[in-house]
Amino acid sequence: MGAAASLTELAERYLRQTADLFGGELYVDPVKSSKEIGSSDTLDDFRTEICYCLKCPLGSTRTKFVFGVGNPDADLVLIGEAPGKDEDLQGEPFVGRAGQLLDKILAAVNLIRDDVYICNILKCRPPDNRTPHQDEIDLCIPYLEKQLQLISPKLIVALGATAAQALLKVKTPLGKLRSKIWKWHDVNLVATYHPAALLRNASLKRPTWEDFQWIKKMMTGA
Repeated sequence: MGAAASLTELAERYLRQTADLFGGELYVDPVKSSKEIGSSDTLDDFRTEICYCLKCPLGSTRTKFVFGVGNPDADLVLIGEAPGKDEDLQGEPFVGRAGQLLDKILAAVNLIRDDVYICNILKCRPPDNRTPHQDEIDLCIPYLEKQLQLISPKLIVALGATAAQALLKVKTPLGKLRSKIWKWHDVNLVATYHPAALLRNASLKRPTWEDFQWIKKMMTGA
């Protein structure tokens, strides 16, 4: 009941703000595919194009729009669930404790942030870091798809069940998605645990380390 009430309050706030800006008539944009989003041909231009998005109520509650960071020509893209408190404040993904752990994981396979690209399924923080709702994913994922088309990576790593399930459009548990190569369009995709899960459950550190050793082999061929 509390979650439903909270979502209703967010929607009402969004509608009030929209009415203040555009008057009493409400215009709803249909969900667009990544091919329909715009003509931007660089990540910087695309960020500028979408950074004021208000397609869902999260746009009205965010502090900063969290687009993504890293190498725009990266062979490896890491995708998490959604911004948290620190990310919302700084406008950059994975800058809190989970982000610090991700940096250590990357270092263990001889990578740094500048070598990869890091982003999330959602660009705005859900209240209290709750799991993204499906309608929020549906509205936001075309942006991610456009990013991936612009980057053209060789491998996508989905960090956590929400990211993996959203990209693969399945409800399969993460445990059954791990240790397999999937396809996002024509790009290889693998799933592993989100760094935040490792902070809550230390027993997940070893399988995640094994996953990233496998990822390293896929990237280097060694």
